[in-house]
Amino acid sequence: MKYTHLGRTGLEVSRLCLGTMNFGSLATEAESFAIMDRALELGINFFDTANVYGRKTGEGITEQIIGRWFAQGGGRREKVVVATKVYGSMGDLPNEMRLSAYHIRRAAEESLRRLQTDHIDLYQMHHVDRATPWDEVWQAMEQLVTAGKVIYVGSSNFAGWHIAQAQGAAKARNFMGLVSEQSHYSLAVRAIELEVAPACRAYGLGVIPWSPLAGGMLAGGLEGAKKGRRAETELRGNLEKHHKQLEAYEALCGELGERPADVGLAWLLSNPVVTAPIIGPRTMAQFEGSMRALELDLSSETLQKLDEIWPGPGGEAPEAYAW
Repeated sequence: MKYTHLGRTGLEVSRLCLGTMNFGSLATEAESFAIMDRALELGINFFDTANVYGRKTGEGITEQIIGRWFAQGGGRREKVVVATKVYGSMGDLPNEMRLSAYHIRRAAEESLRRLQTDHIDLYQMHHVDRATPWDEVWQAMEQLVTAGKVIYVGSSNFAGWHIAQAQGAAKARNFMGLVSEQSHYSLAVRAIELEVAPACRAYGLGVIPWSPLAGGMLAGGLEGAKKGRRAETELRGNLEKHHKQLEAYEALCGELGERPADVGLAWLLSNPVVTAPIIGPRTMAQFEGSMRALELDLSSETLQKLDEIWPGPGGEAPEAYAW
């Protein structure tokens, strides 16, 4: 396993992050336990979850599964950098969501209880809360850090200017602020290259891409469709929309002798601002198949061909659209 620092921190995490979104919904508890055990065997020490995962509002099913896995002992908790999130609705009451200091404190305590741990290694804001001032957000996070209940703070789905705002407010309080940003990023979804990725590089945030294979579209979507798989409505629509690009992409992967999923992950790993793409397996086979990406070193020629098939926004702002 390869490791890298999480953004500008001294913390080392694996180059692939185990996403747990399917635990408790598409993967049973037993399957989830097996995948997490295998992750440790392979050297993956970075697990990502959220209090809203599990498809039952307010119950935190996925966090509960991870907590019961930690409770088995054997050094499981000590070997894992666990990241969870706050923002989403955890109930019907008005203060059971978003980023008020009231909700952050309560949500953190509830996540700690479900995870059966005394601290969260990376506490991520699942979305920006435009209605809550940064001083309130940072005061709540500072109190959690001071109490030893949170080690690092990250963001998710932030715009570049949100990151700048957050870091400016944190600096004024002599607080470390954000260390990572979890964004929607893949060969097929490259909008963050305009401003989010440059902001992360400037402020020392590691990028943690979610949906790195565009919901399965980049994991051999066309070939899977021919065999009767990939039947989800959204994915089917994307396959139709990007059919010509996917034909060229899968043909290139064939020339390389590599699976499309591995090429898609390797492309992300080639970007210095990327810490670890999130892989969210439903099965053990899906999980173990992702390891090949760590061994791939894409040539400059291959990277250029991928850019031609999946063009980005044209570079960073403002040069991407202005002189």
